Amino acid sequence: MASMLSSFSPLLAQASDHSLSFLLTLLGGAVAVLLILIIVCRLQAFLALLIVSALTAIVAGVPLTDIPGIIQNGMGSNLGFIAVIIGIGAIFGAMLEHSGGAQRLAQGLLKIFGEKRAPWAMLLTGFIVSIPVFFDVGLVIVSSILFSLTKKTGKSLLYFGLPLAAAMATTHAFVPPTPGPAYVAYDLGVDMGTMILVGIAIGLPTSIIATIIGMKMGNKMFIPVPKALDIVEEKEEKDLPSFGLVAGIIALPILLILLGTGIERFVLSRGISEGLSLGDYNAALAENLRTAPIFYQVLTFCGKPMVALMIGTIVAMLFLGIFRGVGREKLLDLATKSLGPAGIIILITGAGGVFKTILKETGIADALATAFSGSFSLVVVAFLLATVIRIAQGSATVAMVTTSAIVGEIAAYGTYSALDLAFVVIAIASGATAVSHVNDSGFWIVNRYYGMTVKDTLKSWTVLTTIIGLVGFGFAFIGSKIF
Repeated sequence: MASMLSSFSPLLAQASDHSLSFLLTLLGGAVAVLLILIIVCRLQAFLALLIVSALTAIVAGVPLTDIPGIIQNGMGSNLGFIAVIIGIGAIFGAMLEHSGGAQRLAQGLLKIFGEKRAPWAMLLTGFIVSIPVFFDVGLVIVSSILFSLTKKTGKSLLYFGLPLAAAMATTHAFVPPTPGPAYVAYDLGVDMGTMILVGIAIGLPTSIIATIIGMKMGNKMFIPVPKALDIVEEKEEKDLPSFGLVAGIIALPILLILLGTGIERFVLSRGISEGLSLGDYNAALAENLRTAPIFYQVLTFCGKPMVALMIGTIVAMLFLGIFRGVGREKLLDLATKSLGPAGIIILITGAGGVFKTILKETGIADALATAFSGSFSLVVVAFLLATVIRIAQGSATVAMVTTSAIVGEIAAYGTYSALDLAFVVIAIASGATAVSHVNDSGFWIVNRYYGMTVKDTLKSWTVLTTIIGLVGFGFAFIGSKIF
């Protein structure tokens, strides 16, 4: 991975008067205040990020009258892409949930793998379902099959449950178009096609390693099916969509994105110098696209993430909804309810964009570029920073958004390829996944649905997420050195 960064160049007259040590100290103080507001004051992350951004600008000497405009620009520029992705993705996931598609997928994979290899069926179920569905929702809607399998075999719930949850957590952090990796990839300038390929290439073996370890944990810790737990009841066989239909609908937007990226990279990139920076390369690629035959333009249009997801969502609404007798009012209700949880993520990512803009406007971004120039691996910095923020405040989303704002500004001053930055995204995702403990909502979801004590959850889930983080980081670090 490229490591040489360009020289320091202040962005504002006010920022240029500050020393490098002052700006770096200001950044450290900003992150500390952010953690205090979230952990001690129990402030919502969205509001905490906005407050810290404003305070950072004030201390750096940015004129007070300029700060509201900077916040507005930072919020707006960040949400143009990611808000659409998260919103459409939430509706897509709601259709899969309501139709019983996740249940059908799990049942189909169990038939293919058989009862003896059921943990591997749970791995693939979790890995696939978590692409369009949020982690907590995915775990809930597959829980009935998980519990039924546990009762039938007499094994520990963890023997099947840990592979399922581990794969869900890995995909949710590593593979777009799920919100976390989609946001960080966009923030760092990585195209979704490259990010999907890298995410799957690292996420799948990471999930396999986690499954092997999870099965061993399950053999050592016997956890029965919890009683008096509200679960999503299994639909009757006749009411479920076909396995092929569900798999095809989930795969459709991913395949469209990969097809569009492939055409851009291998057809339209001809004649573009390989020595260009990522920004100049993308600009040249866009110019080639404007003059390309209409056939290529249509395919690349359909391969843009928001268009591909929109197509996938419309197909899901038709084949999992309307064609199966779901009325228009019910479809509207499903879509509306799905946007509730998505709204929180959208606001937090928008506030992360504000924080990133403040880093630029205060000169902290330049200070970071100077401090880390040629001395540190960006993959290592990204992983360590994300891990520290994750352990401190619990939310993987906040850890990814905050780390992306900081690391993205370091990367902006270097010459990195899309592949280089994809490994950085994985490093951030790995750090944000590791060490899930009592301040993480995911920890309590696993604790409740698996009926474990806090001690057992720490011994199993916390250890397993830490392994996921370390393995994912290890693959990213090796990849950054080889490619």
